[in-house]
Amino acid sequence: MNKLSSVQQTFILHWGEMGTRWGVNRTVAQVHALLYISPGPLNADDIVETLDVARSNVSTSLKELQGWGIVRLVHVLGDKRDHFESMKDVWEMFRVVMDERKKREFDPTMRMLHECIAEAAKDKATDDYTEERLRELYKFFETTSALYVQVRRWPTAAMFKFMKAGDKVLKVLGLGLP
Repeated sequence: MNKLSSVQQTFILHWGEMGTRWGVNRTVAQVHALLYISPGPLNADDIVETLDVARSNVSTSLKELQGWGIVRLVHVLGDKRDHFESMKDVWEMFRVVMDERKKREFDPTMRMLHECIAEAAKDKATDDYTEERLRELYKFFETTSALYVQVRRWPTAAMFKFMKAGDKVLKVLGLGLP
């Protein structure tokens, strides 16, 4: 997969740009995009040649993508080199990324907020307004995390049905928008 079509180039470049907006290194996102659209596993040399990036960047990117759990190492019969492939199921990939973001972002924030709230209760210098804001933020994170844990268990088909029902469910529950 050394010669990319213009559509493949556009996708890979855009995915790299989006990655930077999501807090992911551009090369990491581009390596992921290449592996996602690749019909078969690629080795690091193929990735280097196709994307025209440094071998060290590819190695670092592959390690990070494996750490996220969306790229895995595979072996190809007759080839001693390591090959890599991306998850292909978009919904499962979304779930894995959300699990990692929860673990890396939500959970530490909830721990910090919990500690701040506990400290604010003891610290007379912390005003009631600040403590109230922290409690409200913690409740938001707690509720959002609980909702995510529930939705995370749904099979993909259930998610599609739920999204399709959308506003109808809110209307039945009496929670619809006017």
